[in-house]
Amino acid sequence: MPLGSHEAHELNELLLSCTNSIQSMALFLNQASDVELKNMIERHYAVHVQDYNMKVEFANRSYSPDTLNVPAMQMNTAVAAPAAHYPPIEPQVKLQQLNDRAIATSYLLTLKRAGREYAWSAFECSTPQLRSFLESAFQMCSHQAYEVWSYMARKGEYPVTYASPEALQAMQQIYQPVPEHQPGQLYS
Repeated sequence: MPLGSHEAHELNELLLSCTNSIQSMALFLNQASDVELKNMIERHYAVHVQDYNMKVEFANRSYSPDTLNVPAMQMNTAVAAPAAHYPPIEPQVKLQQLNDRAIATSYLLTLKRAGREYAWSAFECSTPQLRSFLESAFQMCSHQAYEVWSYMARKGEYPVTYASPEALQAMQQIYQPVPEHQPGQLYS
């Protein structure tokens, strides 16, 4: 089944984005000095290459025989408590080398943007296998972004703030559960 024109356009944009992600990851691997950050990007790299190759197959044949190898969510990653002080950041206008914070920030933002694009493209997709692939690609980005965010939060490079007790109490007062005992029968 050939791809629809809208699907082909979305796929082209995703291929351009993926090309950028892979090239950026290669640069990050070359410049990262923190072993944990470098190892994380290395682990993620292969699935991004697989993701790209599957998109190429969809572009060439409207089909891919592969299933994307979505990494499991790193649930053992401890969520950092809010830091007492966050180091300031200032964009550098002349730069030869990225530091680890810049690498992690760029990678996190790349994953977030790619995830949004995959989700949006899946909603616009009418080819079932391509739609399923795009949903898996969103999940891949979501899991990897969580891991990068956790790394940054533990390092004090991403602000962690909790909702105030007042905000939580207001929500708890406003929203009440719906009894789940066959609500559809109310209209029978």
